[in-house]
Amino acid sequence: MPDFIFIIIILIFSIVIHEVSHGYAANALGDPTARFAGRLTLNPLKHLDLTGSIIIPAILILTQAGFIFGWAKPVPYNPYNLRNQRWGEAIVGGAGPAVNFLIAIIFGLLIRFGIAFEFLSAPFIQIASIVVFVNIFLGFFNLIPFPPLDGSKVFASILPSKPAESYRKFMDISMKYGFAAIFGFLFLFIFIFGPIFARFISFIFFLITGARFF
Repeated sequence: MPDFIFIIIILIFSIVIHEVSHGYAANALGDPTARFAGRLTLNPLKHLDLTGSIIIPAILILTQAGFIFGWAKPVPYNPYNLRNQRWGEAIVGGAGPAVNFLIAIIFGLLIRFGIAFEFLSAPFIQIASIVVFVNIFLGFFNLIPFPPLDGSKVFASILPSKPAESYRKFMDISMKYGFAAIFGFLFLFIFIFGPIFARFISFIFFLITGARFF
């Protein structure tokens, strides 16, 4: 039970930091929508989605699915307010995963040097390992180019104009079907790509920390 609680808390704050990063990136690029909505805060109550932040992660942990993910209420922004119309959406979309990777690297290096020089306690290393694993997972999962994940905004920005136009039409169709499209994607991800993805995340975890995730 303590591990379960720690994982949920770490996941919630990692998701919150992820979402706040989108808002700060948009604000820095000239769009104050998130700031006006009061979403540039680390207060989790402003960001939590009951299903994505609590129920789904709890089910995955309790059923020992082998991986964990979740989501929060998206931070609102208006792409037409962004000063950089060419790369603005990609910067806003990539800000969340980038911060997740930064957190993973910081705690991962703490683990690596803590183990090497024996200045960290075993309980801290265990908690830090969860922080690293969760943030690596969130970062890479959100970079998958399927709407509404952040990767779709990044991918649409780096494509040439005609492929980007076709891809944006695909994004519009996917968003039109809403939860049906999302749960279809999640079904494929969990039962087909999930084990491969989990092994990939474990490999990245090892590269950063020099240790195996327990």
